[in-house]
Amino acid sequence: MASTTKTSKLRAQAIGCSLFPQGSLRKAVDRLGFVQADPIQAPARAQDLILRQRVRGYRVGDLDRAYADLDLEEDMLYAYGFMPRETWACLYPRRVTAKLSKLERRVLGAVAESGPVHPRDLDEEFGRERVRNAWGGHSQATKRALEVLHRRGLLRVAGRRKGVRLYESAKSVPDVSPEERLLRLARIVTRIFAPAPKRAVRSLLGRLGRALLDPKAGRSALDQLVRTQEVIEETVDGVVYLIPAEALDPRDPLDKARILAPFDPLVHDRQRFEHLWGWAYRFEAYTPVAKRVRGYYAMPLLWRDRVVGWANVSAQDGAVEVEVGYVKRRPRDAGFEGELDAEISRLRAFLKRRD
Repeated sequence: MASTTKTSKLRAQAIGCSLFPQGSLRKAVDRLGFVQADPIQAPARAQDLILRQRVRGYRVGDLDRAYADLDLEEDMLYAYGFMPRETWACLYPRRVTAKLSKLERRVLGAVAESGPVHPRDLDEEFGRERVRNAWGGHSQATKRALEVLHRRGLLRVAGRRKGVRLYESAKSVPDVSPEERLLRLARIVTRIFAPAPKRAVRSLLGRLGRALLDPKAGRSALDQLVRTQEVIEETVDGVVYLIPAEALDPRDPLDKARILAPFDPLVHDRQRFEHLWGWAYRFEAYTPVAKRVRGYYAMPLLWRDRVVGWANVSAQDGAVEVEVGYVKRRPRDAGFEGELDAEISRLRAFLKRRD
């Protein structure tokens, strides 16, 4: 019983930290610290589905439209996505030993001279030579050079044209030591996944530490947060969780149904998901059809503090179809039917409004 009570409290803390009251787009991105991106549009891109739950009046594509005005960055944290510039500034400069190639230096200079560029804008100067990419296929050499320069923090994404990244010279970052940047990253990552499994956070900070200084530095930053009790450790069923001090006393979850994106912060850590909600969720878009259990883009269905099932949603020719499945059985709680219908209505309206 004690373990069940502790797990219930962890669920409430997770929901309270991540599904905060809806507000402006800027405030939501700031509070999240990072919004994972994914190009699959079934029924909409991950970033739009994530922000739908957290931004008042959010429409599909609002993040793209407001990107330049919100002083955001696209980059890699634990995955690729959007982040406040304050988060991005913690990632650079990185400890890099490899020198830029001749082509990369030339592309960097061309972008600095011309301003925001589409990869095709460089074709006339650099040609359309193709090189093997990391997936075994081929990409244009200039496009690959732009991607390398972006990963090195020398270029940034200025916006998009028909979904394709436009690059410009990266903005300068404050002169902050790698140790201080790792401490800030430890706070950000712990807050994103609160209550965060310590194992997962240590692993991520080890990778970030290796990029900035060394793996031990990232883990030391986390240890410092625990020592100063900014973050509290709690062990439940043998799993050590990290909980920001301000999240220790959560409110009771709302009587509300929510259909969550597969990359929502509440869902991202699959081991945490299985421990807190008692069943294994898998993203099956890349799973062969015959081996899928729940569907191509099954979206977890949250009711109060329980993830009771999933929804498969298709949006074609203006029609939005929603098929709901349940882990055990359809909840019989008073109010569930009405709340599920309301969430499906909200999702339909969201998907149909794409102006």
